[in-house]
Amino acid sequence: MTVSRKLQLAGAMIALACAAPALADDPRDPTMTPEAIARDRETIRRLNRAQLDHVQQRDAGYAQGWRDHAAGRATRDHEDDDYTADRKTYASARADYARDRREYDQAMAEWRRDVDACRAGYYERCDRR
Repeated sequence: MTVSRKLQLAGAMIALACAAPALADDPRDPTMTPEAIARDRETIRRLNRAQLDHVQQRDAGYAQGWRDHAAGRATRDHEDDDYTADRKTYASARADYARDRREYDQAMAEWRRDVDACRAGYYERCDRR
């Protein structure tokens, strides 16, 4: 069999498969028996219950995820509060250090002036403790 013949045959099979409708069980089909209708009803009921269970579990998982997210955000907000407090403490410590450093620099400058004056002969500026 040649390649073109195989392709033609495959195309014909596909066309036949697409042309024939796929029939599902129809409860109004006169050939269906009451047992087949009851089986269909029970199958549909079972599938619906399974889908409902799946959706409820999925939604419960989503809800738990949102609760976890909210709890994590509350923790993160609390951590942000701690961070803000730490930043304020840090800023206060920097301000204290800057003030202490200015006072030290002023005291050293005054001491150097006193030393220079003492060496220049102004003995009252000498510290004799």
